[in-house]
This record gives sequence, C-alpha cells and structure tokens, in this order.
Amino acid sequence: MTFGAVSEQARVWRLLAHSAWQSGLRWLHGGPMFRWQPFSPTPSRLLIAPQDLRTADSANAADIYAGRFLFAGYLVETGGRSPFEIEPPSDDWSRALHGFGWLRHMRAANTNVARQNARALVDDWIKTCGRWNAVGWEEPVVARRILSWLSQSPLILEGCDRDFYRRFLRSLARQVRYLRKTINETHDGVPRLTVAIAVAAATVCMAGQNRFVRQSLRRLDQELARQVLADGGHISRNPAALIEILVDLLPVRQALSMQGLPAPQNVMTGIDRMMPMIRFFRHGDGAFAHFNGCGSTAADLLATILAYDDARGAAPSNAPHSGYQRLTGGDTIVLMETGKPPPISVSDRAHAGCLSVEISSRRNRLVVNCGVSGISRGRWSAVARSTAAHSTAVFEDTSSARFLSGRYSGRWLGAPIISGPTNVPVAREESDAGTRVVASHNGYQEHFRIVHERDITLSADGTVIDGIDRFKPTSTLGNEDAYAVRFHLHPQVKASLTRAGTAVLLVCPDGEAWEFVAPHSEMAIEESIYLSDVYSHRRTEQIVLFGRAKKEPEARWQLRRTATSKTVRKRVGESAAPELNL
Repeated sequence: MTFGAVSEQARVWRLLAHSAWQSGLRWLHGGPMFRWQPFSPTPSRLLIAPQDLRTADSANAADIYAGRFLFAGYLVETGGRSPFEIEPPSDDWSRALHGFGWLRHMRAANTNVARQNARALVDDWIKTCGRWNAVGWEEPVVARRILSWLSQSPLILEGCDRDFYRRFLRSLARQVRYLRKTINETHDGVPRLTVAIAVAAATVCMAGQNRFVRQSLRRLDQELARQVLADGGHISRNPAALIEILVDLLPVRQALSMQGLPAPQNVMTGIDRMMPMIRFFRHGDGAFAHFNGCGSTAADLLATILAYDDARGAAPSNAPHSGYQRLTGGDTIVLMETGKPPPISVSDRAHAGCLSVEISSRRNRLVVNCGVSGISRGRWSAVARSTAAHSTAVFEDTSSARFLSGRYSGRWLGAPIISGPTNVPVAREESDAGTRVVASHNGYQEHFRIVHERDITLSADGTVIDGIDRFKPTSTLGNEDAYAVRFHLHPQVKASLTRAGTAVLLVCPDGEAWEFVAPHSEMAIEESIYLSDVYSHRRTEQIVLFGRAKKEPEARWQLRRTATSKTVRKRVGESAAPELNL
C-alpha cells in the first residue's frame, strides 16, 4: 500500500470520527431532550423586518395557492392536502419547502388572498412540524426559514389575530434557540455561516433579545473572519458561496444600522472584500464562472448585490488565496482556476477542475465548464465534479482529485475530496503586449508520474489567446500516458471543422466568430452537456485535443477572433440549443 493510500485512509477515519462526534453532540443539544423541553420565552413583538434581496415572481403565488409546488426540478400537486404531510419527491424539494424562501413570491403578489394563504401555510407548518421534522429541522433549513419568516413578516402578520401572532413568535424563538445550541455541530462552510447570520438577524429583529446581541454578533464576526479569505473569496473556493453569503448578510448590516447598533468589524471588512470578488467571477454577460460547484446565477440578483458596493471599482486580476486568475484584454475575459482543493470539511461540492479555464468575449461565453445540475443533483453530481467536465487536460480518463465514495461512508460523510493537487505554483506576467499566466499542478504525479502545466497568454487587445498544455514526467513514464485536453463550448456557440479538419470555427449568436487551431495535435469535436442552464440541461459540443505524453509532451493551441459581432435578426421559429430529454 502506497503512502498516498494510507494518507487517504487516515483522512477518512479522522472524518468519520469527527462526524460521529458531531452527530453525538447534535443529538445531545438538539435531539429528543430539546424537542420536549418547554417552549422558549416568547418575544413580545418584532421590531424590524430585514429586506429580502432575492428576486420574486408574483405569478408563482398563484401556483402555490393552487397547491402546485415546484422546487428542485420536481412539481408536486397537493390536491388540497397540506404540503407538509405529502411524501416529498426528494430531500432537496423538502428543504426548499421547509425553508419558506417561496414566501417572497406571495409578498410580490400583494393581495389579500396571498397574505391569507401565506399565513395559513406558516400556521400549518407550526402545527405539523413545529416540534420536529427530519428535514425541516436540519440547521441550514431552520436558518433559511428564520430568515424567510423575518423578511416576510409583514406579509405573514398583517391582519392576523393575536393568537397566531403569539404562535408565530413562539415558534420563531424556539427555532432560534435550537440554532444557538447546535451551531457548532452545523456542517462547516456556508451552512454554519448562514446559521450565524440567521441567529444574528433574529436577535436584532425580535424584542427582548438584548442579552443575546453581543454573543450572536461576536459569533457572526468569528465565522466571517474564519471563512472569508484575505482576497475576498470563500474557504470552499465556490464562487456561488459569495452570493449566498452577501444576499443574507447585507440585510443584516442594514438592520443593525436601522437599530442603531454597530456592525462587527469583520461584517464590514468581509463585505468590502467580497464585493470585488463578485466582479472578479463575472463574465461579460453578467453570469458567474462555473468553478467548484457554482451553477447558474440570476443576473438581476448579482446586479442587486453590486448596487450595495460603495467602491464600485474594477475587478481584481489576481486572487492568490482563493486560487484563481483573471486575464482581461479588450472585451475578452479569461478566468482560470489555479488553486489546491479546499479543506476536506468544506469540499463536499468542490470539483476536480484544477487549471480549467472559462473564456468570454463581450456578452458571448465561448469556453465554459459544464457546471452543476439544478435537477437530479445526486445523479449528475459525480459527472459534474470530474475533471472531464472541465475545460482542462484529463490524463488517462482520470480526475486530478479523488472523491470519497462508498455506500455507507457516503451516507455519513457525503463525497468530499480526500486527495488532489498539493502543489499549484502560479506565475503571472503583465506587459504592454498582454497578460501571461503559467501554472501547474501535481494531481497526476502519484499515479502517473506526470505534472500538468498550462501556459496561457491573452493579447492586450483581446483578439488572440495562445495556450500551451505541457505534460512533464517526474520519472520514467509507463504505458499509461494518454491525455485529452478539453474545451467545452457554451450551447449558443456553433462549432464546425474548417481547413480540412485542422481548425474549428466558432460562431456566436450575434455574428462574432473565433477560430481555434492546434498544430501537431489530433483534434475532434465531440458531444458535451451544459448542466448549468437556468431551465434544463442542454446539448453542446467540446473541442478535444488528443495525444500521448511520451510522443507529444505538449499541446499548443490558439484562439483568434476572426469576426466582430453584428446585429442579427432572429428568424421566426429559430430556437436555441435543444433541451435534453431527461
């Protein structure tokens, strides 16, 4: 058994021991003894309702009133029954239901029917699940429900009777008390930080919580200091984590100001650091790059968050602590992942995409990663996290990082990264001619004795991208030396072979065109799938360069703009890329 295998097993056993310890503490603090304790003292009233920054659609309120609940890709019709008594189609659907984030759609409707329906559903939850529900009392779900109830309290409480008002506040106080007891056992990363935000928000918004204000704000300050890196990224290296944090944290900062309470130091500095990173990960069309678990992002939500950015500065070009590089030239953007896997405790959504790139020009995304699926998460998760789903090099059809797998261990621990690149050196050069980034990783060194190095140069005017993928042996190579350098294309980009198969022409919807060439490499266009579309999975294509490290130790390629965009009138009946029938 190799040293690497022993090290992996040691990590797994440590993770199992930690998980068992956390489960025991969770049972002690939030188990049966908590459930049957007398209810917490009831606050007399709510002082303030924090703003909900998430976008709302009033049309969804009609579906909810009709008993149609569409969450996580599943549509459930209740047929007049309580949605909390129906067998859920998936845990993700159940989490969305019990999180009550959908209340914002009912508030957007702004009708008496919507208010009465919202109040009835909240009261139904209190009576049905107020003491316990396996999914409904998961710490992140409780935190989401508290934040939703607080922000939508004007909708829920307007015109209610005194008995409901008391039941609502009593349930809210009990849920906050539960989070105070179990925050240390909450899964690390964004879930634990969300719990800290929810407890702080409730403390500020409910009357009679003065004795908890300092404690809750101090814990929020500690979590932000630990989880937000020096360059503004999150310890999970997931760009979407920044959106999840800011959309909840900004209203808390606003509530503190309205109540005349000073915001903790790390609340202010954390927001100031995260805002530039929101700009860092944005493409020309406003969408986020698909790295390490980041899927589709709502452009209007990003615009709302950026409206709170007082500095409104340019995006940084280098995020060394988060492990990313941003190259810009003219209207072209190249984003590159150049970091090691995150800590194992927050790597359950991390991907094996070291040195992967995404490329956009103006509002056209050209080269992307496959992203993550918004439906059938369990089915597609392994596919999305593999190296082959990223625009980088794959050696012997093997991912550059290893995920925990196993029927029983996965049930307890999920699928964190247990091994991967441990050394990712990065060099960046900027000149009048353009920007060059050279990075490498040793994710394939242990099994294949190879180091992958990627050298990318973007011209100053943004019209030419030169790349070299090198495969450097650390000792004598065996017969397993086949590699494939993949460039997944956005579904709106149409690819076709030209020049007798030696080049690929990429045409965007607005007429902008780019030519991809790779001299001395075997090149092909293959099918791919884009998982991060807003509505469904979509068919797309990928450019693949094949080679063997012994004979072709490097693959050179170039992407050059050959035509600029023009106004294109869409023909009647013309549609976008077809949806997959899943």
